Amino acid sequence: MVDEPMSRIPTGVAGLDEILCGGLLPGRAYLVRGGPGTGKTILGLHFLVAGAAQGEYVLCISFGEPENELRKNAELLGLDLHGLTFLDLSPSTEVITKAQTYNIFSPAEVERQPITQNILDKVNSLKPKRIFLDAMTQFRYLSSNDYQFRKQVVSLLRYLTEQGATVLFASEGTPVLPDDDLQFMSDGILNLELSSQSRRGISVTKYRGSDYLGGVHALRVSAKGMEVFPHLVAGEVSTSFNIETIPTGVPELDRLLHGGLERGTVTIIIGPNGTGKTTLGLQLMKEAARRGERSVTYSFEEQIDILISRCESVNIPARSLRDRGMLELIKIVPRKYSADEFARMVQHQVEAMRTRIVMIDSIAGYHLAFGNGDSMEQLYTLSKFLQNKGVVVILVANVESLGEFQLPEMSVSSLADTILYLRFMEYHLPERVELRRAIGVLKKRTSDFEKDLRMLEMSPSGITVGKPMPGLTTILAEMPVWTPPEEWRR
Repeated sequence: MVDEPMSRIPTGVAGLDEILCGGLLPGRAYLVRGGPGTGKTILGLHFLVAGAAQGEYVLCISFGEPENELRKNAELLGLDLHGLTFLDLSPSTEVITKAQTYNIFSPAEVERQPITQNILDKVNSLKPKRIFLDAMTQFRYLSSNDYQFRKQVVSLLRYLTEQGATVLFASEGTPVLPDDDLQFMSDGILNLELSSQSRRGISVTKYRGSDYLGGVHALRVSAKGMEVFPHLVAGEVSTSFNIETIPTGVPELDRLLHGGLERGTVTIIIGPNGTGKTTLGLQLMKEAARRGERSVTYSFEEQIDILISRCESVNIPARSLRDRGMLELIKIVPRKYSADEFARMVQHQVEAMRTRIVMIDSIAGYHLAFGNGDSMEQLYTLSKFLQNKGVVVILVANVESLGEFQLPEMSVSSLADTILYLRFMEYHLPERVELRRAIGVLKKRTSDFEKDLRMLEMSPSGITVGKPMPGLTTILAEMPVWTPPEEWRR
């Protein structure tokens, strides 16, 4: 994004200022719109709390929710409202207990005057720098027609901003009474969404005088308040790093790869279940720890305790590496996070924790956890972001067949700089036939590689890759079959 020279004021919502290129432009009026429960009031209170924390006078004008209820709900979200001033214009019990009649003027006309005067008196006495008005659509019910409503709103917003305030005003638009007119009157529009799967999102569709980060960004409301997780923009973030080849810790595998894997590349390890894809990835992390580098594995399918147990059975001390802070193993529960939240989690690992290898296990698990039409694009962007940071990215991909070789979907394959494929093969001996693992390299952009298939062994002593197997037939078309020469059997 282009840096903006104009001064900005923070919104108080973590991540939102990044979407707004630094924050809101002062002295303007911004519309916050969305359906019931999307978080409009929460966003407005965050905005006021941020101003109060800087010693500003701030004002919350509430037409719907009483002040005491607002304070109770804010406390549950960890928001301290002690520095806020409220103008509570919500209906009181007198609306029911006292039947009021208007013989000459309409009820709306009679009620509008004192409400407007209350607002003007409070603004004149407090001189607030920030105002949140919840919700502006209440003025619609106090106006005799649409023309009077628009005239009233424009006049009020102009008055508030001319007094030096930055204004957020909420909208409660409905299909019957849409808020299109309020969108035209605002200097910017923040749209809050809540999907049928209870996924929250926020987008900016108007921002006069500034650029902004487009699209729908993930939003979470929790005991920590409101948080926004902007999309990663891979092309804008790059770190200078040495393009070097790093060894895998398995000598014959390094020979297959002509030295190992390169920094800032994406490697996909593909194969059927049980061939050792995850274990092989963790072997690369074991070798990284020997160099003093930190790694992280995100497991979308396997429980961490089981993963650690499997690693230790093949001489990968995952528990010890984790205790030393060289390896982090994180279980991702499906549907708990959005893809944007996950990407920010990974970004923190790389930028704050200086992680050098990231493994996502698996691509299918990623799609299941963040299932939507954009999940492949999001995985692509995350991988490119990590590449620009010089991180070695490992993606695990499952194939169903035990026999005929299968590539993952083309969009995934094109993402990879290196593809390691693991297979089962038939190992023919005079007295029996065994099922063995095998490994090969299908693709490597950064260098040449060996084109043959090697035996892959995983034992308590560790992972080993064998030498080329003379006489091996049918590497890809069907399950490879190898009858070793007599000298190999001795």
